[in-house]
Amino acid sequence: MRILITGGFGFIGGRLAQHLTNLGHEITLGTRLLKSSPKWLKTAQVAKTDWHNPDALAMLCKNVDLVIHAAGMNAQDCSSDPASAYLFNGEITKTLAHAAAKEGVLRFIYLSTAHVYSSPLRGVINEEVIAENKHPYAASHLEGEQAVYSCSKIHSIEGIIARLSNVYGAPASPDAQCWSLLTNDLCKQAIQTGELRLNTNGTQKRDFLDITSACEMLSFLCEQPINPDKSPIFNLGAGKSQSLVEMAQLIQERCRVNFGFTPKIYANEQSISENNSDLIFNIDRICHAGYLVKPNDLNEIDDLLIFCKKHFSSAA
Repeated sequence: MRILITGGFGFIGGRLAQHLTNLGHEITLGTRLLKSSPKWLKTAQVAKTDWHNPDALAMLCKNVDLVIHAAGMNAQDCSSDPASAYLFNGEITKTLAHAAAKEGVLRFIYLSTAHVYSSPLRGVINEEVIAENKHPYAASHLEGEQAVYSCSKIHSIEGIIARLSNVYGAPASPDAQCWSLLTNDLCKQAIQTGELRLNTNGTQKRDFLDITSACEMLSFLCEQPINPDKSPIFNLGAGKSQSLVEMAQLIQERCRVNFGFTPKIYANEQSISENNSDLIFNIDRICHAGYLVKPNDLNEIDDLLIFCKKHFSSAA
């Protein structure tokens, strides 16, 4: 298939592009800046994305079979500039989806977030749970979701909404904006400082999804037949939760195994803990569709630590 990935130079976009290329697909990386094909994926085409020009977006989608919309504002930027968050994650997603439909694109996959449900996530979270998080990051993604859903009802394009949990792993490039993600940040801390510092007491639960599994789930959604009578929303996660301190302890152990040192963990015992020890991010829907879940592989943490050592160590 000919696949356009917006945000193709980003964390998930870059790794997904590599994964889909390995499966034999032709990839175009959408990016705001004019760039050449990156060293990490020289076979990819690169297309400059003019988000505020509907005609340019239509040209971007020309001769494309599938669009994966991975571009979007992160939580910090959404919080500081809610107006831009709603414009990009909502209105521009709507414009892109309709442009794709008019150009004959068969399927449009929108990368949303598990955080649309609530803050913090707690209890059993399946796709039937009402999304009620009012934070601009979550609320603007909900607008994007609705835009894709509405477009698929008007045009002959299949709209799919992927609500991703806390993805971690080595990016395709160290320039990817992924170092505020908890696991990525901790691995970088371990290499740079020999310590693991948490901003909280570490008891909060998260569903941590390794980037390889995320890419496999998304590639499954690229080709899986979709029942138009069923919901197009899919939770993408590990399907189990662990605490922040448990993730820190895992990184601590992999540092010992890989590099022979054990970084000390520092938690902020003064912080007030979220009471979400019952969190289960349910992924039954994609499993019932035929996806076979694989356990998180320790290689993912190892690869992330090795990546950080290569790019961020003072001895590198």
